[in-house]
Parts: sequence; C-alpha cells; structure tokens
Amino acid sequence: MLRAQGRAVHQGDSGWVPVFVDREQSISLMSVGFLLEQPDEAVVWRGPKKNALIKQFVSDVAWGQLDYLLVDTPPGTSDEHMAVVDALRPHSPLGALVVTTPQAVSVGDVRRELTFCRKVGLRVIGLVENM
Repeated sequence: MLRAQGRAVHQGDSGWVPVFVDREQSISLMSVGFLLEQPDEAVVWRGPKKNALIKQFVSDVAWGQLDYLLVDTPPGTSDEHMAVVDALRPHSPLGALVVTTPQAVSVGDVRRELTFCRKVGLRVIGLVENM
C-alpha cells in the first residue's frame, strides 16, 4: 500500500534505520519483509525468535521523534501480541486501534482481541470496520 517493496533497512549509529516512504521522512516503516531475501519468502520462526524481533523493532530501530507508532498485527491473540504489549508497555502506549471486516469470523476475532486488550490493561481507542 505504501509502495515500499524492494526497500531495505540498514544499520545506523543509533540502530536500524527504518524505511521512509516520503521525502519529508514523516512516515517510516519497519517490517520483517524488509529483512527477507525474496519478497514471497515465508517466515517460519517459533515464539522466542519472533518475540525477540518484535522487541528489536521497538528498542533497536532509530525511529526518531514520533507522533504515533502503529503496529500492524495479524488477527488473533497470540504470543506476538503479548510481545508487542510487553515491548511497548515502558513507553505508555495510548491504546489499541482494532480493525475488522464485516465477516462473522473477523467479528469473532475482534471479540477475542477486545477481551485480550481488557486482560492486559490496554485501552481500546477505536474500532474500525474496513470494507
């Protein structure tokens, strides 16, 4: 969506330098996709490796001054979601913006995600229905 395919991150003096999508460098991205050799390559990692990368994305990326940090996660309430919440907790996140589609399976996922947010003490700041 942001036309960042084929871009790569690199190591800078203060950590990984994210990919910037505009000349003003006001929108920056970090994705495991930037670390893959081939864009269609599957990421087959177990919990500890995935969780370590999530923590690195929060702590070892030279984000600079941020107005907002959006973290896009797959549907569900997995270990990755816990790793994101744990990594961001020291930074006092505003909360979660939950995105859904009108299909029944998506609505069921969102119900579980809302329960997840409540259980981990993460405020839900919005719910968006896409499509």
